[in-house]
Amino acid sequence: MEIEKLKQIKMQLDRGQPTDLVSVRTFLSWFGAQRRGWWVVSEIERTLNNLGLETKPHFNAAYIDGVIEFKNKIILSKENKDSTGFDVNTVEPENIAEKEKEEYYDDPTYRISKLEAANKYLTYVKPDSDLSEAITKMITYDYSQLPVMQQPKRDLKGVISWRSIGRKFSVGLNSAKVKDLMEPNYQLISYDTSLFKALPMIIEHDYVLVENFSKEICGIVTASDLSLQFKQLTEPFLLVAEIENYIRQILKKLSKEELSNAKDERDTERVIDTVADLTFGEYLRLFQNPVYWDKLAIKIDRKIFCEHLEKIKDVRNNIMHFDPDGLDEQSIDTLRTFVRLLQTLSVIKVF
Repeated sequence: MEIEKLKQIKMQLDRGQPTDLVSVRTFLSWFGAQRRGWWVVSEIERTLNNLGLETKPHFNAAYIDGVIEFKNKIILSKENKDSTGFDVNTVEPENIAEKEKEEYYDDPTYRISKLEAANKYLTYVKPDSDLSEAITKMITYDYSQLPVMQQPKRDLKGVISWRSIGRKFSVGLNSAKVKDLMEPNYQLISYDTSLFKALPMIIEHDYVLVENFSKEICGIVTASDLSLQFKQLTEPFLLVAEIENYIRQILKKLSKEELSNAKDERDTERVIDTVADLTFGEYLRLFQNPVYWDKLAIKIDRKIFCEHLEKIKDVRNNIMHFDPDGLDEQSIDTLRTFVRLLQTLSVIKVF
């Protein structure tokens, strides 16, 4: 962990000097992490507290490629602190991406700030712009609406959309200016609003504009963005469920006694009656057994199959911990690839 960077930031703030903005992704890399698992958040929060620092917005609420700034949180007492204000009695943790903790600090709310769409540069038009400019931009970028602002990110006046244009034309308003065809009653929410609180508004109006902590319009979230987000969140769970269903079909050939042999011999309390009583690690243990593999009669390479299944187990564990930043594309592809393999084996009646 590059704790010296945070010490330097602390000294700059104490001297009244400005500090650089950094992306959340870069900040996580200082701690040897790539995503915000609960143990990662716990250690980062503890380190910031020791230094009397906080981030604005909170690093766990911001979009992973959005920027954060550092602020002084508290005035630390001089007792047991070194010259930079760091608690000398605190043992610096190892690479926290490789550690787990019993206690953690986390924000359980899935906030709209974590969506990419809430953190993008906005294409906009000014109130006095010609309608042709708005139409051209909406067609070019395949947008259904545009914010109407006097300047980038600020001085929001309204929203012009295909709907607002159609409504105004339908009542005989034939104007060529954006200000006459926009909707002045725009939908605006705060950056830290719960995604689920924003849902009804997005469903009703097809969009919400997002305002950050600096009172800037930092993004627009549409119904299409929600569809993409929910696909990203649900696809891993559905793929893992499909994999487990296939695996259970394969292992049905084994007897109750053989299934029970997958348990750790020290695990004497748990009873295994069916395949559904097994853990994912126990699935893997059964497939790794050459005797059981022969009985299952799967006509492919056992070693390769088990190597892939081992990867699936690791990905599944990440999913069950519900990493707020989601799975990386490589992990998703690992799931898709294994599903294709199992689907193919099922079609050709290998099991």
